[in-house]
Amino acid sequence: MTKQETLRPLMFVGTGSDVGKSVLTAAFGRLLLQEGYRPAPFKAQNMSLNSGASPEGLEMGRAQVVQAEACGISPSVHMNPILLKPTGDKVSQLVLLGKPAGDQSAQEYFNRGDRDALFEVAMQSCRRLMERYSPLLIEGAGSISEVNLWDRDITNLRVAEAVDAAVILVADIDRGGVFGSVYGSIQLLPPKYRRLIKGILINKFRGDAELFEDGRSMLEELTGVPVIGVVPYFRDIFIEQEDSVVLDHMKQGPQEGKINVGVVALPHMSNFTDFDTLQQVEEVQVFYLREAKAVKDADIVLLPGSKSTIADLLYLRQNGMEAAILQHHQSNKPLYGICGGFQMMGQSIADPQGVEGEVKEVRGMGILPVKTVLGTDKKTEVCRFHFLDQPTVSGRGYEIHMGRTTGGDALCRLDDGSKDGARLNARCWGTYIHGILDNEAVLQEILQIVRPGIRVRADYAALKEKGFDQLADLLRRHIDLPYIYQLLQK
Repeated sequence: MTKQETLRPLMFVGTGSDVGKSVLTAAFGRLLLQEGYRPAPFKAQNMSLNSGASPEGLEMGRAQVVQAEACGISPSVHMNPILLKPTGDKVSQLVLLGKPAGDQSAQEYFNRGDRDALFEVAMQSCRRLMERYSPLLIEGAGSISEVNLWDRDITNLRVAEAVDAAVILVADIDRGGVFGSVYGSIQLLPPKYRRLIKGILINKFRGDAELFEDGRSMLEELTGVPVIGVVPYFRDIFIEQEDSVVLDHMKQGPQEGKINVGVVALPHMSNFTDFDTLQQVEEVQVFYLREAKAVKDADIVLLPGSKSTIADLLYLRQNGMEAAILQHHQSNKPLYGICGGFQMMGQSIADPQGVEGEVKEVRGMGILPVKTVLGTDKKTEVCRFHFLDQPTVSGRGYEIHMGRTTGGDALCRLDDGSKDGARLNARCWGTYIHGILDNEAVLQEILQIVRPGIRVRADYAALKEKGFDQLADLLRRHIDLPYIYQLLQK
């Protein structure tokens, strides 16, 4: 039975980026759902190349899609009204309420005069969610102690103040320097924000947490804020990660006896979660290809999506990776592309309107008989498909791309009657469908080429549900839940 009481919003902010705010927000969402509440996630502004689509076909941060799933509800663009998608070192595409609103440099975006207008857009979404769900679980961004950005803040403690959220400060102890980062983060805050910090959560602790009891006491004495929990570092719970920063930690290479799948590590790679299910198949080893010489170790090569397809293709051409990929293909070894990777495999990519930059057209890898023209219209939608036009081989995924690709024999037939992708043969095809590899039947089709007779068992939905439940159990063991419930009472 769902509890109808109205609870105070709970907000998770960090001493820095990648401290675990996104995962903890999802974990609290599942725990509160299990307790009979109606939680929902919210992040005013997200910066990520890993985006997803709402049921209405609007683009939003993938992290908020995952958090919504943990809360047992459909994702809504109001859970992430402002999304920044980096297209270069200094430029990002602004996605406002699920739709592209132009490219801007960091200086233009953070120094523009309408920050208050953007904040109001975000807060309208926030209030809309609070009318329907309770409690709202709000995620901050990066560090709360970036004093140079406080006057332009639209996603951290300004949000907490506006809705009187109880704020939990999350610190990653695995990085070291936890005392300085926690104490400094709190002390740098002006008094009106400092009073909002109601708890400290130590994340990613390795070893026996009892050894940190003295540390807890010292932190509480130093800050005057209770330490509400010490969450252990875990590797055995599956949860989609927020952004490709996690790839920096993935140093594994090919493994003898496995089907070695090499994912090309593009500079502007997007939607790297396309390969999460593949990594859960026991017979498979997924590793990332950063050098041309590593391609020879892959049984299968995957070209992932990209936010800057032309720039990434030229990067592959310049560092010798393209030649190695072509050699892989010419050796009759499987090669598949998703979204931007699919576009790269064609004959040409044209950008007449300068969507990605000044380069108006480049030749593709010449593998698939297709041509792509980039445009300003972005296709964003959830889809169901039949793979190879076989009624028994179907699945679901989502499309997010700016470009139209024509030519070749279609790979998939969508439920609306349209067609997707291009197929050269069983060992070579491309698609626009993100999440296509989350479908057991598709994995079966490509892996059996390398290992005939393999029987793939990969239920991605069940895998995610199990992970959410495990995260909730982890919180119950390591968090002061009675205190959390006190905070939630208005």
